[in-house]
Amino acid sequence: METDREKLLNAALEHVPFDGMNDRALLAGAASINMPESLARVHFPQGGAGLAAAYHRGADDKLREWLTATPPEGAFRDRVAEAVWHRLSLIQPEIVRAAAATLALPVNAALGARLIWETADVIWTGLGDSSEDANWYTKRATLSAVIGSTVLFWLGDESDGHGETRRFIDRRIEGVMAFEKTKASLRRIPGVAPLGDLAFGWIHKPRGRNLPGKTRTR
Repeated sequence: METDREKLLNAALEHVPFDGMNDRALLAGAASINMPESLARVHFPQGGAGLAAAYHRGADDKLREWLTATPPEGAFRDRVAEAVWHRLSLIQPEIVRAAAATLALPVNAALGARLIWETADVIWTGLGDSSEDANWYTKRATLSAVIGSTVLFWLGDESDGHGETRRFIDRRIEGVMAFEKTKASLRRIPGVAPLGDLAFGWIHKPRGRNLPGKTRTR
């Protein structure tokens, strides 16, 4: 069953295409379900930024479920590309545009970057990434860059079925895989692996705590 917060989010999102991702949409959504303004602000104290984060994380939850239920097959680069492509099918362009405008504000920039990182983490984790060291961070950092640029391309893509976006994803994922291959090759060079372990061996993925800099309210 929907929680009151989920009902408010869905109600507010109906107003976002007209009012933007902001307090106006939040309060209009609250009014449409007869929720007091004070309670609406309890659910989303960050206003529009909170709405954007909730919408983004809701799509991440659906992606996580999809990766568990029907994991993509084929070469690893194809599986990553398919996950990014599927993530786009879970969102609506007009809402994403409004969310992007809100998250682009300086006060929300850190949150916007964190949300993209979370999506990259969902994909890598869902595809079985087992890295424990600095690779855990570099994989998510490079995929975050792909996701961010892909969303911008997708928003401006008017091709049939967003076919140009799919080809864009394939090209960008090819670059990520090339980077991972280069890292693996460098570690096979005599003397390089020990130097890397000396410089970055102390770096490990987060354990039993939130992602770097991450605070979230669902």
